[in-house]
Amino acid sequence: MTRRAPVPPSAVDPSGQTWLIHRAWPDRTAGDYLLEVIAPGQPGVRGGVLRAGAFELLPDDDPALPSLRAEARRGELVSYRPHMRAVIRTEACYIKVFLPGGAIVPAERCAQTEILLDPATFAAPRVLRNSPDVIAFSAVPGRTLGELGDDHADLGDEVVDRLWERWQLAWTAQVGSSAGHAALAALPTHSPEVEVTDLRRWVKRWLRHNDIPEAGAQRAALSARADEVTRNLLRTAPDPLVWAHGDLHDKQILADTGNSPLGLLDFDDTAQAEAALDLANLDVHLELHARQHPASPARYVAAHTRILAAAEDLHVSPDRFHAYSDGAWLRLACSPLPKRSAMALAVLEERAARVPPVAGYESGLESSFATAATETGGR
Repeated sequence: MTRRAPVPPSAVDPSGQTWLIHRAWPDRTAGDYLLEVIAPGQPGVRGGVLRAGAFELLPDDDPALPSLRAEARRGELVSYRPHMRAVIRTEACYIKVFLPGGAIVPAERCAQTEILLDPATFAAPRVLRNSPDVIAFSAVPGRTLGELGDDHADLGDEVVDRLWERWQLAWTAQVGSSAGHAALAALPTHSPEVEVTDLRRWVKRWLRHNDIPEAGAQRAALSARADEVTRNLLRTAPDPLVWAHGDLHDKQILADTGNSPLGLLDFDDTAQAEAALDLANLDVHLELHARQHPASPARYVAAHTRILAAAEDLHVSPDRFHAYSDGAWLRLACSPLPKRSAMALAVLEERAARVPPVAGYESGLESSFATAATETGGR
């Protein structure tokens, strides 16, 4: 049976209200998707669903998240994966709502991270209250590096570069000091084998939801790249295990223009892993944003340079950085959002076509996109 695969950029509900589709996740039935949607000019987010291409706005009450209705009354819903988790922003704190029992492990991860995290390098949210399905966190001051990087009205390139320099110094100090820490052993291990298993699950799910004739070429290309990416992750010897955030990107890091420690958010996926896991994921997400918004390449180049410097400081093997970068692009290629998926797959094809460098740490990690960005206006 032919299924309608693409998730559109927006949808209209029966009342005529247009909703921008911010994020999407495959649902249980192939071709159906759960959505996080935004109404232009209105605060907060809502949940939606695409079933056989038809959009439906979900009710505020989510039966899979029994604590959501009561907690949502306290503030504004700012992040929502229907039937999985939600985040509410209040004047005093942030509240994360999970499936029943789903908050137990994240609360443990927060406690373990508090032991490992040096408060002189990073400030983390404090747990104010928690139950089996709710955690309330203190707010961390500052704006995300993603927001600051997009602020061209009030911040110059030099200011943003200094922020990324602060991040580089803090990150290398934090990760470097974690090696051999007794508390590290309490965290789960995110090995290359775990990464490969996760990626194969992402690819299998994408292929299942895009089993349509018009996606044939993309399916073949994705399958080929997936085989190569997973093979490369297991091909070379892994670097030593260190503390890893597990989902590091520029919206997880907060800063102000003062000298207070940077902030760090969301430790649900913290683990023991190779340092390349976090650094590559951060770098790939910055490159994705730069490719989507190419008008000002200098800030991407500055951040990219700092990430490479951190990788060198932490003795990350160029082969491992490349392998985890390819893994991050493969995840993005499995996005339900067609433009993001197509762009990420094109990047994977571009990376696969390049001749691997034979020597030189920085030349081994430097992306062709960063080189082009430098030539067109980056520093």
